[in-house]
Amino acid sequence: MLVIGAYVLLGVVVCLNYWVDVNNRVSSHLPTDHSWFEWLFSHGAYSVRNLENPLFSTQQNAPDGVNMMANTSLLGVTLPLAPLTWLLGPQVVYALYLGGALAATAGTAYWMLSRHLVRSRAAAFVGGGFLGFAPGIVHHANGQPNFVSNFLLPLIVVRVFRLAEPGRWRRNGLVLGLLVAYQIFINEEMLLLTAMACLVIVIAYAVMRPRAARERAGTFAAGLGLGGGLALLLTAYPIWFQFNGPQSYRGLQGGVFHSWGEDVVAFVTFPRDTIAGNEAVEATIGLTEQNTWFGWPLVLLSVVALALLVRRSLVARILAVLVVLFSVAALGPEIRFNGALTGIPGPWSYIPEDLPLVEMMMPTRLTLVTTAALGVLLALAWDAVAGNGRPPVPAPRTPEPAAERRWSRWRRPIGYVAVAAAVVPLIPTPLPAEPVDPPPAFITSGAWQPYVPDGHTLVPVPIPSNVHGLSTLRWSALTQHQFPIPAGYFIGPNLDGEGVFGAPNRPTSTLIYRSMDAGALPELTDENRRQAVEDLRFWRASVVVLGAHPKEAVLRELMTALLGEPQRVDDVWLWDVRDRV
Repeated sequence: MLVIGAYVLLGVVVCLNYWVDVNNRVSSHLPTDHSWFEWLFSHGAYSVRNLENPLFSTQQNAPDGVNMMANTSLLGVTLPLAPLTWLLGPQVVYALYLGGALAATAGTAYWMLSRHLVRSRAAAFVGGGFLGFAPGIVHHANGQPNFVSNFLLPLIVVRVFRLAEPGRWRRNGLVLGLLVAYQIFINEEMLLLTAMACLVIVIAYAVMRPRAARERAGTFAAGLGLGGGLALLLTAYPIWFQFNGPQSYRGLQGGVFHSWGEDVVAFVTFPRDTIAGNEAVEATIGLTEQNTWFGWPLVLLSVVALALLVRRSLVARILAVLVVLFSVAALGPEIRFNGALTGIPGPWSYIPEDLPLVEMMMPTRLTLVTTAALGVLLALAWDAVAGNGRPPVPAPRTPEPAAERRWSRWRRPIGYVAVAAAVVPLIPTPLPAEPVDPPPAFITSGAWQPYVPDGHTLVPVPIPSNVHGLSTLRWSALTQHQFPIPAGYFIGPNLDGEGVFGAPNRPTSTLIYRSMDAGALPELTDENRRQAVEDLRFWRASVVVLGAHPKEAVLRELMTALLGEPQRVDDVWLWDVRDRV
């Protein structure tokens, strides 16, 4: 209970800046992603309330909709939490869940370590805390709760290696299949990384212990086949829908993620969101995901711990394979050093950019496996320092030389201090947050309802996108999808079927964005006005709404030039276009 309480308290600390004004604050690092996940919590609540297919939504990007399986939809979380979202709203549920997911991951990691790998509870506490609150994980908490939702992964790993238990392959296989199926609805990418890590571990074990591997291979394969078959049976339709359903896509345009390799210097750099980090270093290395920003003390400790443990521990030898393999693989297509490309080819330079599944992965995220390996290594190191990892002393016991007695007396304090020196600088600080304007009272009060009949959309200005319209996307999220909106922030197909961020721009949305960026109106023609009516007709618009916005003056001038004089209703400018479309 003390362990779980400590993890929960740390989860609260990480989210502290949100709780200052939970309804009107978002991540200052990734405000768009933060708003997207608020929208997802509303999507789960809307789907349950209206008994609609959660794999697809027409409440964003109307009328085409959004393939939720082809996006980071977090359905395994948003659907069960739907009653809480109805009661508290998506902003509160987002903050609650974010801290809870961090603590839950640390908790299941603690269980895995304490039950299966180490005897010291303190060792399991340190390792579990690192696995739940590691620098890369906390950095993803800046607007990406799907990457902190790793509480099933330790359970999956444990179940994979229990498949070889004689006589229990059916139960272990069934449990593994259920866990894998559920994880698919939380984060497929983290499941893929876990599967890759487990594959490497199995191969490494087979190489290091060939006889034991041969003896257990049949039972292991039977359990794995049963678990894989059950997971496939449960998720076959959603996976088919993801790749073949409406608004599905093939790869990302330009392979934007393929070049996101890790910087060599990042491994020894302290991450921003920790007590030893600061924002200044980001100006040098760049605004990366900070998956490998471990700091030099942890890197040094890891090298020493592996050197001391690798001869005496099979687990340490396998961890060494994981650390080296996934760290090198994460360097991407070209080696980076201190923010600069060196021209030296990296491992991903030999991988085709259009390879299925791999084309969607970021090389840097492979180091999340390195993070997991280091968390286990920390627990093993603490356990060894505590004396739990040493082989029994043979009898009769011979007297120790004086030098060995002195080392034995100082071994524990030196070891504990070394682990603390590596871990304490990485204790997370509250995530940075920034205020965001609340939706207009016209939206939150329901005053919009007479203007939006069924089958029509409310068009907020600016049109929501991955660059513009953060505030207007939140209109949909915070009203829990009471009205559909055009465009939005998601990944969908372009005209060639390739994945792009947001909907392909229409002439009117392009005109809006150009006017916002320039701060002035371009020269307008009758063709612009005709296109505006055509776009409104495509969006099935019934009303266009402009609320308070930093570019409100130019946006009002633009929409007036396109649609005529607006009405002032409550705290918004409104163009009723039902008679035009």
